[in-house]
Amino acid sequence: MSKKVIGIACFLIISLLGCREEFEPKISGSDSRILVVEGYLDTDGVSSLLSLSYTQSLQSDIQDFPKVLGATVYLEASSGERFYLSEAGGGDYRFEQDISEEDTFVLKIFLPEGESYSSRELKPLNSTDIIEVDYEKNEDGVEIFITTQGDENTDDFLWTYEETWAFKPPFPSNFKYDQELKDVVERTESEKYDLCYRSEANSALILQSSSNFEDQLVFRQPILQINHGDERLSERYSILITQKALAPDATEFWENLRENTDDLGTIFSPLPSQIQGNMVHDQNPEIPVIGQVGLGKVSQKRLFIDILEVYPWQPEVDDYFGCSLGADTVFVINYEAEFRFGNKVPTYPIYTVNGLVPIGYLYSEERCVDCTLRGSNVAPEFWED
Repeated sequence: MSKKVIGIACFLIISLLGCREEFEPKISGSDSRILVVEGYLDTDGVSSLLSLSYTQSLQSDIQDFPKVLGATVYLEASSGERFYLSEAGGGDYRFEQDISEEDTFVLKIFLPEGESYSSRELKPLNSTDIIEVDYEKNEDGVEIFITTQGDENTDDFLWTYEETWAFKPPFPSNFKYDQELKDVVERTESEKYDLCYRSEANSALILQSSSNFEDQLVFRQPILQINHGDERLSERYSILITQKALAPDATEFWENLRENTDDLGTIFSPLPSQIQGNMVHDQNPEIPVIGQVGLGKVSQKRLFIDILEVYPWQPEVDDYFGCSLGADTVFVINYEAEFRFGNKVPTYPIYTVNGLVPIGYLYSEERCVDCTLRGSNVAPEFWED
């Protein structure tokens, strides 16, 4: 989410690209470095992250956003008891504690420079259980949807998701060139890289109010569309959807943010500092803060989709464009010359008629054979074949 939040600050440049004269936007120092707070902390002990970063000047050449390191962060209950978050690196702070859902809390952030921030009072919200996560094939590919139930305490929902998929390179290889033996040998099980896994967390803002539906039943709410040719469904795919219940002020924040994301660049969009969340600068409440911290019990559900369920599915992967087998066989006498640098990888063995020992190998480029260049050859713990 934070990149979407920070990216809104660029709307001034985009909206003025049509001007004939060069324009230098005047932005105060305070507005060019605003704290961004992002997180929804689970009250049931499920690991959750709070991310801290800064916006930066439009004139900056740095593409990434500065992360906040070395902060002290904790939840303080109305009783005064504190529940600390541990620093997880890269501006992330981890929360893994089971706390009372009947109490109220305030999130406290103390920065190394001496500034501190506090949230407004947080009352934990419990999400209802997800009824179903499923998919449906359509003419463009596959649409994934969710069905859930609201109630008198839970009306507004925010959904986020993390995808993981298995994929294969164009040409598998169970062989490698051994520099010591100066020969081609079989790879061990841990060395094989013909099947890999890749994960991505999505930052799309998917919001819905159950009061918009009869009996508050949110039926088949679309989550994402995967079109034909996408590598994600080329072998086996998994999506973990997290459902979060939102308080009315949180719903307003996320709706404003989504509108800005959709309309980025229009002169009618408010500046980031005008999108108020529930965090306040302790020393000077006039200093803007971007972000909305949520607290409560989330609901999660995972879906797997196998290639056999959506077949035929032909992936089109830009990273593999132009991949092919070498035109000639590399014979034994040329193994060292051709394979020692690693840019060519042996793929298929070549035998003589009735031969038991290969006389050479076909080969391909490393990028067309080694899937670990784009993922991991170790399956995630949750993976199901």
